Amino acid sequence: MKSPDESLNASVIRIRPVSGGVRLNLGDLWEYRELLYFLVWRDLKVRYKQTVLGAAWAIIQPLLLMLVFTVFFGRLIGVPSEGLPYSIFAYTALLPWQLFARALSDASVSLVANERVITKVYFPRLLVPAAAVISSLVDFAIAFVLLLGMMLFYGIYPGSAIIALPVFILLALIAALGVGFWLSALNAIYRDVRYTLPFLTQLWMFATPVVYPSSLVPREWWFLYSLNPMVGVVEGFRWSLLGKAAPSETVLVVSAAVVLFIFGAGIVYFGRMEQTLADVI
Repeated sequence: MKSPDESLNASVIRIRPVSGGVRLNLGDLWEYRELLYFLVWRDLKVRYKQTVLGAAWAIIQPLLLMLVFTVFFGRLIGVPSEGLPYSIFAYTALLPWQLFARALSDASVSLVANERVITKVYFPRLLVPAAAVISSLVDFAIAFVLLLGMMLFYGIYPGSAIIALPVFILLALIAALGVGFWLSALNAIYRDVRYTLPFLTQLWMFATPVVYPSSLVPREWWFLYSLNPMVGVVEGFRWSLLGKAAPSETVLVVSAAVVLFIFGAGIVYFGRMEQTLADVI
């Protein structure tokens, strides 16, 4: 018969920080895959809880932005739209941008919002910002329906390039995940992140060809411009859906490389911070 001490020790699981670098335990991520589903479902329920319009906000936000951009940039300033109606030119770019910006905003505050769970229960912390990013896909899917209606209205039909659309959606999500890993870990220590992120996101949007075509950027700046990972994503969206000229290979390759670098570096940084996350959050 086991002594009380032996019975107690048999039920104790010791969780220690990883020494000698960062180790991404893919086994844990797979074991807790159902938790990811419940985190995504909870985020969606909380997002539209006690709202009058509910999921309609997913369409209202990009729609109002498109109308404002059309009036000021399309009509008053006369920004070129590569032969397309400016409204659909802007809205097609707003979809991936809103996906990225919303995912980034939710991911950056996800750890702090789940402070009580993180400090009491063990699970892979990567799932928290990942769930915030994945849940933003629902808003994107709803707003995408309006884009399909606009394309039918203007008589625009995608060609064979449409098969590349999932790649650009994936790149937008990976970019949001990579930056989200950085910002969520930083926000757990420095609460300034939540205040500076909206301002930085606005600046980032104007550094991305959302309200203007990338053809306005001088060719000698293309490499530097392509370091913005969302440049390739937005240009790829317009190409795959609206049939405009294919984006430069330089833009696509550089943007995709930056996305992968940010994602990898974000995982490494998050892994280091995760070891002491419950103590500092």
